Amino acid sequence: MPASAKSEVNGTARLLVLLLAFAWGLNWVSAGIALREVPPWSMRLAGSGIGAATLLSVATLGGHKLYVPKGERLHVAVAGFFNVAAFQILSAFAQLAGATSRAVIIAYSMPIWSTLLSRWMLGERLTGARKIAFFLCVAGLGTLVWPLLTAGVPVSALLSLGCAFSWAFATVYIKWRKLTVAPLANAAWQLVFGFIFIAIGTFAFEGMPRLFGLHASSILAIAYTGTLGVGLAHYLWWAIVGRLPTITASIGALLVPVVGVTGSALMLGERPTVNDIIGFLLIFLAAACVLLTPNVKPTGISE
Repeated sequence: MPASAKSEVNGTARLLVLLLAFAWGLNWVSAGIALREVPPWSMRLAGSGIGAATLLSVATLGGHKLYVPKGERLHVAVAGFFNVAAFQILSAFAQLAGATSRAVIIAYSMPIWSTLLSRWMLGERLTGARKIAFFLCVAGLGTLVWPLLTAGVPVSALLSLGCAFSWAFATVYIKWRKLTVAPLANAAWQLVFGFIFIAIGTFAFEGMPRLFGLHASSILAIAYTGTLGVGLAHYLWWAIVGRLPTITASIGALLVPVVGVTGSALMLGERPTVNDIIGFLLIFLAAACVLLTPNVKPTGISE
């Protein structure tokens, strides 16, 4: 490929990184807006359904194969349960129980937990950078959670940690099972299975979905969450991974909590405390130690 053409491709991919950061970062804000009126299960049912339909449609129109080998379908379903259903439901309840900005920060401690799980499940070695990341993450979480302990068990923080753990487990589980399904097909069918699990939970805990008579702001927030925050964002992620070096692609994941926290302050009126800011910086540095380490391949990202 000529140098000029290659430069143009890389420039386009870097623009996609920025778009991805805003798509996923603002997804947390749109969920916070929708949750003011829509119950969590119903909100996630609509968002995951729209997201799955969007990703399947875009992938099909783009000529991507969505076939999953028969022996791998159960494993994709397991990953879909943790990476989509558990993550989305836990994050929704975390946002209801506390500040969206804090939920974003804690959820994006995921790279550290996936590193530890990889040590246990895959036998991967803990490098010096990963050990530093772990201690930075613990320090950041301690800074965030300590002030909340005065009011009892910090439910929002625990739910957000649940998001990080479920996302990390799904990511490592896919590696552990050595799946051969194409990454985009994997992401698409995880969304489909996640939607099915969420649908079952919705009818079990809320009955009929409560999605009627909503204000325009809630409708727009759900529409954004489904089309851009879930469907197109997953498509963007795999397009970026295919075009850019691992480290450059990983920067997109690091930018998501920055956009999410900033958006929460500007659009939801949240005001991070000094502890929140310090905790955010420590966890951000911890994630950077993991994601920007050479030869670490980025895997599935949630939202």
